[in-house]
Amino acid sequence: MSGPHDIRVTRLDSGLTVVTDPMGAVESASLGVWVEAGTRDEPATLNGVSHLLEHMAFKGTGRRSAQDIAEEMDAVGGHLNAYTARDHTAYYAKVLKEDTGLALDVISDILQHSIFDAEELAREQAVVVQEIGQALDTPDDIVFDHFQATAYPDQPLGRPVLGTAETVRAMRRDTVFDYMAGHYSAPNMMLAAAGRIDHDRLVEAAAKAFPDLPEARPRDNAAPVYAGGDFRQESDIEQVNLVMGFDGLAYEDPDHYAAAMLSTLLGGGMSSRLFQEVREKRGLVYSIYSFTSSYTDGGLFGIYAGCGEGDVTELIPVVCDEIVAVTDGVGEAEMARARAQLKASILMSLESTSSRCELLARQMAVHGRPVPVEEVVAKIVAVTTDDVARVARRLFASVPTIAAIGPLSRLESYDSIRARLAL
Repeated sequence: MSGPHDIRVTRLDSGLTVVTDPMGAVESASLGVWVEAGTRDEPATLNGVSHLLEHMAFKGTGRRSAQDIAEEMDAVGGHLNAYTARDHTAYYAKVLKEDTGLALDVISDILQHSIFDAEELAREQAVVVQEIGQALDTPDDIVFDHFQATAYPDQPLGRPVLGTAETVRAMRRDTVFDYMAGHYSAPNMMLAAAGRIDHDRLVEAAAKAFPDLPEARPRDNAAPVYAGGDFRQESDIEQVNLVMGFDGLAYEDPDHYAAAMLSTLLGGGMSSRLFQEVREKRGLVYSIYSFTSSYTDGGLFGIYAGCGEGDVTELIPVVCDEIVAVTDGVGEAEMARARAQLKASILMSLESTSSRCELLARQMAVHGRPVPVEEVVAKIVAVTTDDVARVARRLFASVPTIAAIGPLSRLESYDSIRARLAL
């Protein structure tokens, strides 16, 4: 099947999807496998298994040791990495065009023939526990986990990607192996590539490289139920780290692009309302920004701020006033700036093989097809000032979620903040 800009998609008999975006003017290629398995697929007792599995995939296969994997990629100047998200896990590489075969061979090897050696597992469990400890010691990082948990209490989407020290330490080899066998099947996986890539050759190579994927098991994820609420952790540190958020939008929600525009003009850049009012005019924070997190069946809209203990008294009313004000309408000049920011971000990302590869995988997972950049830009351009104000009223009418870590004696009550946000 042909797509925009010569993007092609092929579904192998096994169910594995191969999608490529050729870039003739570059000498490199990025390719990777995106697996539809992440934190939201984990039972509570196995929280963190997706991330631990991602670590273990690099610790040796039937024909490569962990050192072999590292040395083979370094020998060609390539980069091999992975990450775990709440709804997927990705294993990817960037190499020169002549080394794509090696990158595919290494990735397919670790995803099919990892041995999960017991000693390696014990070492990697200790590494992940250290990673969890580091996150706990980083308040501007861990506050987002508390925000997620408060928005989606007692649900897989509310649990931390890293898991907890207790759940990670309790995992055994069979646990990790069985989880991989249950989720890393061909229909749950996508091979995406961008750069100096020949689609037909990659399809042929992929069919040979992935003969040993397990049979598919249906993915059974309940839709998230947003709750909202209040989380506060008193800590003897210099700054209050605060996230304020609301029930957001799924990727395919008709208002998705209007919400992105709202986030950009509210707190997405140096000219945004929050940056100008809170940082530039009042000097209350060093960092403040808004963000959207979307899934196929839900999402979150949030604002992060980090400020001094005394400044939080003034910060909350100002932020709440800006939230309420944007529901009354936005100006065409700030819309034009936000529109330009979003368009530039998308178009600039197309210059990177890694960004194109990631974008392809995400589009296929969400929409089931590559989405032409012209289509995305047209949807951004079509958003009106009325759309943004309407979506603001829609989002900010939900129950707020507050997560805060730091010296909180001057942070006003949840009920008081909620009253300020009443539309």
